[in-house]
Amino acid sequence: MENVKNKVVNENKQQVITSKNKQNEASGNLNHEKNKIPTKVFALGGLEEVGKNTYCIEYDEELIMIDAGVKFPSSTMLGVDAVIPDYTYLKENQKKLKALFITHGHEDHIGGIPYLLREVSVPIIYAPRLAAALIRDRLKEHKLEATTIVKEIDNMSVIKTKNFKVNYFAVNHSIPDAFGVAVQTPNGKIVSTGDYKFDWTPLGHKTDIERMVMMGQEGVTLLMADSTNAEVEGYTPTEAKIIKNIAEIFVKSKGRILISTFASNVHRIQHIVEIANKCNRKILVFGRSLDRIIKIIRQMGHLKISDKAFIKASDAKNYKDHEILIICTGSQGEPMAALSRIANNQHPHISIIPGDTVIFSSSPIPGNRADVERVINKLARNGAIILENSPVNQLHASGHASQEEQKLLFTLLKPKFFMPMHGDYRMLKQHGETAVSVNVEKENVFLCANGDQINILNGSAWIGKRVDADAIYVDGKDLSGQTTAVVRDREVLSKDGLIAVVISIDSQTNKLLAPPRIISRGSFYVKDSGNIINESIRITQEAVNDVLQNQKPTFGALKNAIKQSLSPFIYRYKKRNPLIIPVILNKK
Repeated sequence: MENVKNKVVNENKQQVITSKNKQNEASGNLNHEKNKIPTKVFALGGLEEVGKNTYCIEYDEELIMIDAGVKFPSSTMLGVDAVIPDYTYLKENQKKLKALFITHGHEDHIGGIPYLLREVSVPIIYAPRLAAALIRDRLKEHKLEATTIVKEIDNMSVIKTKNFKVNYFAVNHSIPDAFGVAVQTPNGKIVSTGDYKFDWTPLGHKTDIERMVMMGQEGVTLLMADSTNAEVEGYTPTEAKIIKNIAEIFVKSKGRILISTFASNVHRIQHIVEIANKCNRKILVFGRSLDRIIKIIRQMGHLKISDKAFIKASDAKNYKDHEILIICTGSQGEPMAALSRIANNQHPHISIIPGDTVIFSSSPIPGNRADVERVINKLARNGAIILENSPVNQLHASGHASQEEQKLLFTLLKPKFFMPMHGDYRMLKQHGETAVSVNVEKENVFLCANGDQINILNGSAWIGKRVDADAIYVDGKDLSGQTTAVVRDREVLSKDGLIAVVISIDSQTNKLLAPPRIISRGSFYVKDSGNIINESIRITQEAVNDVLQNQKPTFGALKNAIKQSLSPFIYRYKKRNPLIIPVILNKK
């Protein structure tokens, strides 16, 4: 077999990777006709982050999307309801957009749809059955049900456009009806796994291994795969084992059971409800997201439980403690979630009774551990028995593939090029290293950021021109981007404080009427910084006088001059970049 020869060509500062290994190309059956138009692949969200998965494939005058997710705000993003991608590129290329393909019904894959449809017209959304039901419910909530068509797909669905042929294939995840997507383009096949793992005893449908083997034999040009568990060695535990462990706790517990898990973990919620029904426990549900998902899966037949199994909070007093199950939100210690309010004795209907068993059927998301510990301590102080997920007491299994499962995926699909997706940078990097350890050439791994375009043409791939892909912060229904600027101001205020600069001028004579006044809040202590205040006054006064010497000075020019002159000085002496707010008083 010939040695693999790869040549890296830099054209216009763009990385071009060209494979000369004809045997390798033939073994993957990647027979491309000579083409002059590249297939472009890029993410508007989902790279170097966990959340807002939004991926695009473009060829000539056609563009399709895979998923349109949302990212939930961190604890530092006060007042922010959601984080979504910048849809500017889609608005500018509205005529090209043909369809949106959904892999499954989790919020980080469908939660951005209501925001997307306010900005862009999507002709049709293809989605698995449960995801389609969740999307329709969300569109109805936002009064957008007439905006687009939502069509259900299954494992056998084939959708064709002028340049694309799209197939779905079944994968395992923590929600029913999870699929990967394969897109045949004029420059080869692109496969996106969505969120997946290999579970040999799944609670839902089985992974379509046969289809994966077939795709590997036909040839996969580019693989985009879930990187969430790229740093986790071994295999992800089966969900069936978790359900068995929870069932054992139900049998042993003598008092009430409170269980908190991700509302998106539909398989687990489904089986918890069924276990409770078998154990003759009446079910209370606290949390809007849980209420919504249980309602929908019951309507779809995923949960065949009588209405009598569910009771209202006001009816709980009619039952003994061992006859009650409370399913609630708050597994991540969210302050306003039901479990946090119960722990703080702030819930209107439920408070902890000594002997209650509280099950955390989840693992803290990085950054949430302190919040979870705070809730656990308060629950324990009130007399609750706390059961957390641990290697000994397995109460949670991830829905994402660990390293050995990722290796299996590469072995089955045999991709030529690979773009890790859905993960922080360290996860993407590790996933790339895993790919190289199996069968992907190192130079064929693309560690991309949101907005980076991979161009594929005639068996070659390179990074092309970037597209706008900044995060947009949503406050209420505002999608203008103004909230983004507000949040950044909040971050600056929390870290560096603010300085207000008050000046008095006479716009008739273009004169400064009094020395500027400097007010510092959260930046530095004024009484101990007399020299800095005096110098700030002098710098501001000079900047203002320079502007006033112009024939037609404007308030905007005055404000810019104050900021540009004062900001470097403050940073030089205080190592801070406070928010500088000029206040101009004008004599009339």
